[in-house]
Amino acid sequence: MPHHSAAFTRRALFGSAVGVGAAALTQSRARAEAGRERQERLDAARPLTIAAVDAFVIRTPPTPVAFDEPLELPPIGDMTGGVGIWNRIDHASPTRFKSFEQAVLVRIRTDSGLVGWGECHAPSAPRVHQRVISDLFAPVLRGQDARRINALWERLFTTERVRGYSTGAQFEALAGVDLALWDLLGKALGQPVHQLLGGKYRNAQPLYRGIGGATTEALVADAKAAVGTGMQMVKMGYRKGKGSEGIDRVTAVAEFMKPHGQVAVDSLGAFKLYEAIQAGRHFDRLGNIGWFEDALQADDQPAYPILAESLETPVCVGEMLNNRFQFRDLLASRGADVINPDVCRAGGITECQRIAALADAFNVPWSPHVSTGTVLYFSASLHLALATPNCIIMEGGRKLEGPLGNALVRTPLRIENGAAVAPDAPGFGIDWNETALARVTVNDA
Repeated sequence: MPHHSAAFTRRALFGSAVGVGAAALTQSRARAEAGRERQERLDAARPLTIAAVDAFVIRTPPTPVAFDEPLELPPIGDMTGGVGIWNRIDHASPTRFKSFEQAVLVRIRTDSGLVGWGECHAPSAPRVHQRVISDLFAPVLRGQDARRINALWERLFTTERVRGYSTGAQFEALAGVDLALWDLLGKALGQPVHQLLGGKYRNAQPLYRGIGGATTEALVADAKAAVGTGMQMVKMGYRKGKGSEGIDRVTAVAEFMKPHGQVAVDSLGAFKLYEAIQAGRHFDRLGNIGWFEDALQADDQPAYPILAESLETPVCVGEMLNNRFQFRDLLASRGADVINPDVCRAGGITECQRIAALADAFNVPWSPHVSTGTVLYFSASLHLALATPNCIIMEGGRKLEGPLGNALVRTPLRIENGAAVAPDAPGFGIDWNETALARVTVNDA
């Protein structure tokens, strides 16, 4: 018995020792993990000190051309070609770009090597935005804590506010910097930007896309292709430059879309008030015009409430506006049923989040305007759209195609059944394919 008892005791002691060792190892690992998490929190709490701010001109096709070569302007005094008093100076034909697409990317790097990326809408004169960033904004930003996004935004805004620079290239440049700061903060915290904005309201954002065609048949065929991808709204131009004058084109697309959804009509500021009311009443009769976008010039603000009151078709305004003060006046006057600010034009995420909240206070929905630019433009718009309750739909159903879309990144953004899927990677989730990005970067800018 003593021998058996001793053997039992040795086994028990051995088992006990093994158990204690395993428990100690588990505790050690737990302490190490807790230490890592504590260090990560400490690292995230440290200032993200800005060391460098750079801006790069992007162009596709990457053909070497002079910077004034892509521009294509209508002749001075160009007329609309309408009948009677409809034949007047055409103010809906802006600068075009001979099939070139340009943008400015902004890179902000911290003293620890962390990098955030942003983008400016800069289709016509990108070196203007580049110079605003390098000569005006970068000296303000260097040495600052990148986490202070609101304070930095306000400081950059006030650099030229006294001189009236609260729209145009100045604000587009500010938008690019702002996006880079949000991307940087997301990467530092390991969170997608929509989470930093309070979290997403939906897992995917419905999209619409623009359609085109030289003939009415081609236009309808393009709408059919969009419907085939799951989209329930398309957008087309009406009197938005040469070739888009016929209202029969709008009628044909609207009739095709009736079983499938709606048509948004964009006129890029083509009309005087009485003209817009006449066109809008035709849209009322069609019954499925999602909205009548930018019917009037952006600076004809007093006329928009009259237009909105005169029509059943929703009036959409905002692509041409750049700051919350302009939207305040528009909304307070009930001049829009839907607004469509642009994150790469209207001051970035910081300002557009304020604009979206302001619209929500007036019970007005919003839709991000997504114009010419890269996949980053699309992604930044998507993150804000997901994090706002009153976002109804987003432009950009074709934005991920082509050389400035998913071709520029290692991990493509996803569109499924007509909706953009919420990214979950830190920041905006943009991981550049450096080779592809280099191909479209203009090195002599």
